[in-house]
Amino acid sequence: MRVEFRKAALPRELRALIAFDRRVFPAADRFNAAYWQEVESWWMFVGGVKAGCCAFEKRGKTLYLSTTGLLPRFQEQGLGAILKSWEVAYARYHGFRRVSAHCRKRNTRMIALNRQFGFRIVRTIRGYYTDPEDAAVLMELRLRHANHISR
Repeated sequence: MRVEFRKAALPRELRALIAFDRRVFPAADRFNAAYWQEVESWWMFVGGVKAGCCAFEKRGKTLYLSTTGLLPRFQEQGLGAILKSWEVAYARYHGFRRVSAHCRKRNTRMIALNRQFGFRIVRTIRGYYTDPEDAAVLMELRLRHANHISR
């Protein structure tokens, strides 16, 4: 199974991003068109098929993961770990010092996946999400960078 990542081409792929969001997330957790144009979005292709998507904001030395999602038919196959690994590698490669993300407190799968990669819960925010109302957990991964490259 071949996995590839490609940056989404905006504005040409805006409709595809919105359609993907509709297939993965409930209405209350979807982005509007304006926000999709503010973030940097990347497609995850599995065997040539758009299987996943992630988007982030660059906030100084922090890479904020706005969204990480897989189409339902690609879930439960270990692809979430590949996507998360790519996000962390992207952050390291581009010199970010930390990676952060919010997720619903009831999203135990995402919390567990983030913890597998060393993320820790920084804080819980009551009433962050609506429909249904839910708290958010803010998770963070601090990245270490080598000062030099050994040969």
